[in-house]
Amino acid sequence: MHDTKEQQITFLKTLWSYYQAYGRHDLPWRVAEPDGSFDPYKILVSELMLQQTQVARVVPKYAAFLQHFPSVECLAAAPLGDVLCVWQGLGYNRRAKFLWHAAKAISTAGEFPVSTAGLMKLPGVGANTAGAIMAYAYNKPAVFVETNIRTVYIHHFAQAGEIVSDDFVRAALTQTLDHEHPREFYWALMDYGTHLKSRIRNIAQSKHYTKQSKFHGSKRQIRGTVIRLLSEKPMTLAELRRMIADDRCEIVLEELLTEGLIRYKPPQYTL
Repeated sequence: MHDTKEQQITFLKTLWSYYQAYGRHDLPWRVAEPDGSFDPYKILVSELMLQQTQVARVVPKYAAFLQHFPSVECLAAAPLGDVLCVWQGLGYNRRAKFLWHAAKAISTAGEFPVSTAGLMKLPGVGANTAGAIMAYAYNKPAVFVETNIRTVYIHHFAQAGEIVSDDFVRAALTQTLDHEHPREFYWALMDYGTHLKSRIRNIAQSKHYTKQSKFHGSKRQIRGTVIRLLSEKPMTLAELRRMIADDRCEIVLEELLTEGLIRYKPPQYTL
């Protein structure tokens, strides 16, 4: 990175000005506990929900999830079928299973991991999710990259049309990261990035960009339908075929069985 100090100062002024004027300060996972701390369990829930799902869809599901499973111990003790029922509407149900397994691991250990390395041992938690938890739960200046962050740094530090890697983004982020207020800094990046994405289309400049496939008519839609139907009652293969009417139904059922998201108790499938 060869950006001048002036560029970085201008960028930071723009970032903080936007956040002060338009920051989404009322998002539920940004509300501190009565003692001013942030519950790492709630941050973990929000981070897994926000993977590939828009904020507007997550907010009500986040509240409902914590109502059913207010603590990591409650989640760890719940049957997976109950967790999947509450998760409905968010899609990518493997995230719910990862979260459930993570809760079991934390409950067994007796404490929540407080390091990036410890967090990355949890199911479904990679380097970027671990970094987000470190920043949001513990206010640590971890460096992590996701779509909004890419959008911001490509917009301010890459040349127009330049294809950049996440190493480029991390370098720019490292040079501008607010080490005194990392939690708020990342909140500002999220909000400013969301704003920029609505106005510009630069994310394709990232080497790591992949266009999400259409949902309608996809196997993802069939998977979601199976989970929804089985959350209402156990069903036979014939009943599921009749309700779904897609030749891929049995393939999807086998995938869900293999992933442990559904069970088969002859003659019925169930959560």
